[in-house]
Amino acid sequence: MSEPSAAPRAVEPRAVEPRAVDPRVTDVVLALAMALVVAVVIAADPAAVRHAGPGAYLFAVGFGALVLLRRRAPRVMLVITVLAVFVYYAFQFAPIGMALPAVAALYSAAEMRRTGWAIGAGTVLIAVATYYRTVGNTPEEALTPYELVSDVALVAAAIALGVAVRLSREARGHEARAAEQRLQAERLRIARDLHDVVGHNLSVIALHSGVAAEAVGRDDDAARRALGHVREATSGTLHELRSTVRLLRGPAGGPDSAPTGLAGVDALAASARAAGLVVDVELDVPAGALDGAVDAAAYRVVQESLTNVLRHAAAGRVRVSAEAAVGRLALQVADDGRGAGPGLVPGTGISGMRERVTLLGGTLTAGDAPGGGFVVAADLPLRLETGEA
Repeated sequence: MSEPSAAPRAVEPRAVEPRAVDPRVTDVVLALAMALVVAVVIAADPAAVRHAGPGAYLFAVGFGALVLLRRRAPRVMLVITVLAVFVYYAFQFAPIGMALPAVAALYSAAEMRRTGWAIGAGTVLIAVATYYRTVGNTPEEALTPYELVSDVALVAAAIALGVAVRLSREARGHEARAAEQRLQAERLRIARDLHDVVGHNLSVIALHSGVAAEAVGRDDDAARRALGHVREATSGTLHELRSTVRLLRGPAGGPDSAPTGLAGVDALAASARAAGLVVDVELDVPAGALDGAVDAAAYRVVQESLTNVLRHAAAGRVRVSAEAAVGRLALQVADDGRGAGPGLVPGTGISGMRERVTLLGGTLTAGDAPGGGFVVAADLPLRLETGEA
């Protein structure tokens, strides 16, 4: 009898990102709109039969065609458009206003970082229109306040819109770069966390593996206990690796992205005690007193310090203390080992701890204690200052 077929798996919908519009399409649409608007204004003139003709509509097409130069040569487009407006009126075609044919050119120049050119061209158009309307010989040529205000408003609106679009685009670019920087910082944080966890667990594994190797055949119970610690440390490492992969694959800020804080120090101490180290833990930090980043940094300082003790210190006892007072966290890890000795070059673990603490507005010192042993001391703010992200 054949086995029943597996139920079909539901396919999760994938988010569809909006596709960016091709700039060439935008330019063509703007060119057509410019030509159409000028042509409509020409056709709407009451004396269109006398003032308009094929030449006027050819100018309308030309004003639209000039828009196609807006990205490659915005200044050339602007200058030719202004000259074309003057030539248009020299042929005494239907009035279309001095500013209207140049709206697209003014907007494009401002959008393409040629704001000064746009302001200059707009000023020239308004000045020429005002002059010829002032010295006009017919009532139709006389300047009215409405026309002057309309031309000024149209020029100002075109330039302002171009500047606004450019600033908006630049702001989006800054946001994208800031997001990339935040992503890189998060990747660095994950790498540091993974280094701390794996380094600590590998130190425990190496220590207990040596104990097991020496106890095999002489004290099988001790060997089994050591191998049990190795198994626990290995499981912890694999769990951390799986959590990291899940964090990288999943959405940012998910439930697995929260780092361990001082609440995990007891587990670190238990692991070190299992390796034969006497660990005294004194934590005087109220629940919720620390920001998440500070809590995580404090945990990593303790973890890295205990790892260094297991690896290098040849210590028998270590004391971990943390106290929150007057807006600061005082953290200390002190052992009774042999200390660093002269000529010590700090390793990446101590450098990484110091860099992380400094980024949070704190300080970290590490060195030999006056009475022997090695001391790591960190001073951190309980809360990070709020500011613009």
